[in-house]
Amino acid sequence: MVGLRRAKTVLLVLVVVISNTIADGAPLDRGPKGSGAAAPLGATVPGGGNAAAPVGATAPAAAAGGLAAAPAGAAGSLDVKAAGAKGDGTTDDTAAFTAVWKTACEAPGPSTITVPKGDYLVNNIEFLGPCKGPVTFEMSGNMKAPATVAAVKPNSGWVDFTNLADFTLNGNGAIFDGQGSLAWKANDCAKTGKCNSLPINIRFTGLTNSKIIGITSTNSKLFHMNVLNCKNVTLENIGIDAPPESLNTDGIHIGRSVGVNLIGAKVKTGDDCVSIGDGTENLIVENVECGPGHGIAVGSLGRYPNEQPVRGVTVRKCLIKNTSNGVRIKTWPGSPPGIASNIIFEDITMDNVSTPILIDQEYCPYADCKAGVPSKVKLSDVTFKNIKGTSATKTAVKLICSVGTPCTNVALANINLVHNGPEGPAVGACANMKPVLTGQMIPPACTEIAKPGP
Repeated sequence: MVGLRRAKTVLLVLVVVISNTIADGAPLDRGPKGSGAAAPLGATVPGGGNAAAPVGATAPAAAAGGLAAAPAGAAGSLDVKAAGAKGDGTTDDTAAFTAVWKTACEAPGPSTITVPKGDYLVNNIEFLGPCKGPVTFEMSGNMKAPATVAAVKPNSGWVDFTNLADFTLNGNGAIFDGQGSLAWKANDCAKTGKCNSLPINIRFTGLTNSKIIGITSTNSKLFHMNVLNCKNVTLENIGIDAPPESLNTDGIHIGRSVGVNLIGAKVKTGDDCVSIGDGTENLIVENVECGPGHGIAVGSLGRYPNEQPVRGVTVRKCLIKNTSNGVRIKTWPGSPPGIASNIIFEDITMDNVSTPILIDQEYCPYADCKAGVPSKVKLSDVTFKNIKGTSATKTAVKLICSVGTPCTNVALANINLVHNGPEGPAVGACANMKPVLTGQMIPPACTEIAKPGP
């Protein structure tokens, strides 16, 4: 009996000692180096770790730094430098970008591709979907195109994002440098009318429910950005930068897309700051600063057969400065039938802009147009509202509609555009139309007959 009592006493003492040790925070055996002891079920491990899984469940493997691993099937975060990219501006990093994209796109869960600081030389590359899960491009570095001029397939791009859903491109100010100065010298668009053998800097084609935020395109060889066949896509804080001599470098071209929002952009280029092509519906362009360039344009429309209607375009709260046009709609003479309707330009400031308000249905930039043959693009329900500032030309408002397919319900409301040149005060000129007038009208509308050309 005595021996049994002693044994119980010893056991009790051991239990008390162990309990006190744990309470005082003395370390237990941690197992392999870097692993943590299991926390009670439902508790949070200090430092942000996760509690152990219930008995019978499989706990996620810890990622580097003690963070929980990505959800099952997700690629997690993929670093292009870890895939071999150098980011030194001279090494071809195309293969590294291709490899990380393949991994991210094939992962069924969310994936993030990170591009650290650096300048990444990349040849023509396509980030092609559809992907199995959402992909985010998180950029801190810049991308750089080869400077050489090489012919490409018509309407192709340098960097293409194609057929993607729930895609996000966080640029954080990243620059896509097209190195286009050599291409501008070789560009003969003005003579031939053929410009599509050069690459577009960035193409977004077939994107759905996606966001493009905080990127800048510089010195593109042709168009800077092309948004085509997209649905519910938002572009925010976009930069476009190229000198005035960069021919046919439209800043942002949007076509055959529904529900695109362009919110906040600064555009300096050698062509239209924003151009809106056929098939565009429910578009909002807001807070764009344009200049130098050719202004913000719907069109040109009617150059090709079977163009889709343009409907529901709103351009608002923009500043246009030192450009060759302001806001305009342009259609080709001799065009096939087309439609452009429900278009609003409002709350726009002009600063030293040539022809701030323009409808030109006799648009003929090249020698191959059918001059004198009326355009068949029908313009209806077009409003220019709350537009103010200075005109670099005496003709501040020029409205030329088709004599064969007349415009209907074109409205001017609260216009205040002044010209301070030696030719005298600003004038408004019209042809083949009579606008609906509301509010202040400076200059008076349609006091002269509008003529084609600058």
